[in-house]
Amino acid sequence: MPEWRLSEPVDFQLCDGEHIAVVGPNGGGKSMFVDMLTGRHPLLMTPPEYDFTPSNKPFVSDNIKHITFRDSYGGDNEHTYFLQQRWNQMEIDESTPTVESLLEEAYSLSGVDSPEHRQLQHHLYTLFHLDTLLDKYIISLSSGELRKFQLTKVLLSDPRVLIMDNPFIGLDAETRAQLAHLLKTLAAERALQIILVLSKEDDVPDFITHVVEVRDNIVSSKKTLQAWREQKSELPNKMLANEKEQAILSLPDSDNEYHTENVIDMKDVSIRYGNRTILKDLCWHVKNGERWSLSGQNGSGKSTLLSLVCADNPQSYACDISLFGIPRGSGESIWDIKKHIGYVSPEMHRAYNRDIPAIKIVASGLKDSVGLYVNPSEEDYEKCRFWMWVFGIEKAEQRTFLKLSSGEQRLVLLARAFVKDPQLLILDEPLHGLDTANRQMVKEIVETFSKRKNKTIVFVTHYQDELPACINHHLQLTKN
Repeated sequence: MPEWRLSEPVDFQLCDGEHIAVVGPNGGGKSMFVDMLTGRHPLLMTPPEYDFTPSNKPFVSDNIKHITFRDSYGGDNEHTYFLQQRWNQMEIDESTPTVESLLEEAYSLSGVDSPEHRQLQHHLYTLFHLDTLLDKYIISLSSGELRKFQLTKVLLSDPRVLIMDNPFIGLDAETRAQLAHLLKTLAAERALQIILVLSKEDDVPDFITHVVEVRDNIVSSKKTLQAWREQKSELPNKMLANEKEQAILSLPDSDNEYHTENVIDMKDVSIRYGNRTILKDLCWHVKNGERWSLSGQNGSGKSTLLSLVCADNPQSYACDISLFGIPRGSGESIWDIKKHIGYVSPEMHRAYNRDIPAIKIVASGLKDSVGLYVNPSEEDYEKCRFWMWVFGIEKAEQRTFLKLSSGEQRLVLLARAFVKDPQLLILDEPLHGLDTANRQMVKEIVETFSKRKNKTIVFVTHYQDELPACINHHLQLTKN
């Protein structure tokens, strides 16, 4: 069964005191390699051998903890989660756990109760600013806050080996630096060995001792960090083929374009949940053809702001908001708004748990659905194939979504955002989980797309180097 195995047998040892970075392109086999290390991917004849000394925990699952890119919120309501639930407070069941209850549970399950472990707990709370989040329902956390919660929860479980899939993505610059320092400290002071699975190779921290590259389903031999850095090749200056660039620029104008000077108008917008003020007296005006970056610390309200634009937040009807020149609440439906908007976000990625062919995921963007409930026409499928070709995933057309790597899934969702040739393109952390080559390619696709008329873009990222060159306006949010 070639789809369930790597191309060559794997020889690998993690020795005491080593910390590994696993790098390689999207779809290259990194996830399968990690699943082999943890015992999740069954091996023929030769299972992995473990010696977790000095840990005395009996089970592999107690000693190896793995945080994956598509972390869930956890809890019994996970299977019922839907995209807009985070902003629909009335839809959150009272049985939904809070941040504090889940973190205390993790602390108890660690089996360690000492002044040093309590000190680590308080240090993590301070580092990730969790003190202000303890009373929040877990399902209300932003993607960045969720990542901080998951890191804290796993570190409190006191593992012997910690495997983290892209731990720095979704975190603001200050928190990324603090996390790297914390991991370095923990690696030096505790019996903890760290394996980082990184799509963005620039994120490899200095405490890493060795690098393993996984490419074309082949696990290369372990190299020292210095040796890997010396042999690392540079990317070409241009990743988007001229043929694809011209194809995007030659697309015909859409039949359902709006004709308005202002795309987004917000006046004194405030959003509150209980005692928490997320946005306060915000004014934001986006004109047709402008390209904006949206930035701010984790929890500053970026995703909440975008939920108002995308008609996913019910509080938008109580605010002074006009989209495409039409005031909210004046009789337009959610679908009237969404048909002009292409959108991708970490929340959307998380909400997609449907294991259907990738081309049907892309086609769902034509109807703004999570899943596909209407059979597309052959013309619709041709649009899907065009954008899958642009994003380099045309060979994944019939592969099901949950069988793809997280980076390949993100490219599918990006194709979904572009498929209806939207007038307003909202890209919330669009490069999450993408390797260096794909990150550059996606930036060039956005830049090319922005050159067409009636194209307005909002781009959210915590990395300044991710911003496409076309961005010419900036909005930074601060936490209230």
